[in-house]
Amino acid sequence: MARFTSFDGTELAYRELGEGVPLLVLAGGPGRASEYLGTLGGLEASRRLVVLDNRGTGASDEPADPFTYRRDMLVRDVEVLRRHLGLDVVDVLGHSAGAGIAMGYAADFPAHVGKLVLLTPALRSVGLSPEQSDWDEFLASRVGEPWFEAATTALARTAAGDDSVENRVAASPLLYARWDERARAHAEAELGQWKYPVALGYNAEGAFVPGVLRRALAEFGHPVLVYACSEDPISPVRRCVELADLFPDVTLYVHEGVGHYPWVEDPQRVSAQVEAFLAR
Repeated sequence: MARFTSFDGTELAYRELGEGVPLLVLAGGPGRASEYLGTLGGLEASRRLVVLDNRGTGASDEPADPFTYRRDMLVRDVEVLRRHLGLDVVDVLGHSAGAGIAMGYAADFPAHVGKLVLLTPALRSVGLSPEQSDWDEFLASRVGEPWFEAATTALARTAAGDDSVENRVAASPLLYARWDERARAHAEAELGQWKYPVALGYNAEGAFVPGVLRRALAEFGHPVLVYACSEDPISPVRRCVELADLFPDVTLYVHEGVGHYPWVEDPQRVSAQVEAFLAR
């Protein structure tokens, strides 16, 4: 993996996959090493993927000040990486919590963003998190699954304060449309990829000012793809529609029959849809 020094002296790592026009890829979790993204369904066949390990995750160093784990601070790492790569303008893709970083980057550095892809985006940063009614509807649709009781028990433990990675993995069947061998392997890999302090820092007080970000995104005039999935409780389709409405130049795509990690369940469609958007 390649490395660079960020704004506060922290050494961060990134990997490059494929050739062609660069696409800067931001991982979610928050607090999960970018390894879980794989190649986003084979997107490296048409793009040079520059995949950042956010500070404190994967091969990147931990910062001296945990304050810099905050979502709005992670935006600065993206800007330093862009400069390090020598790119004036770069396309950016953010998955889940990484989409929150990507939207912050588009708001703070709009002149340096070409196209923006928000893949099953976390929505707290723009004040559109799923409501209890969204969760109720989703859970009702899964109640017959053999793993349902164990997963929802883990979800309840999370609500009660259990922040262990083991508990996250126990709840993870809810994030896939099909709990098959591929999904289980992808979920279980999180045991060695996720760090609670990084996740805690991402969500720290002051990290989210939805009104400010929404106003900035309304002025972001570059093309945006909001990529929603029909079986995703983190990014409900109806909330992704509201997110898309914030942008003046937006494409909303709804991938039916897959969950929060669509490239795990339907890799070819993910890479084809993202590349089709980027190639416009």
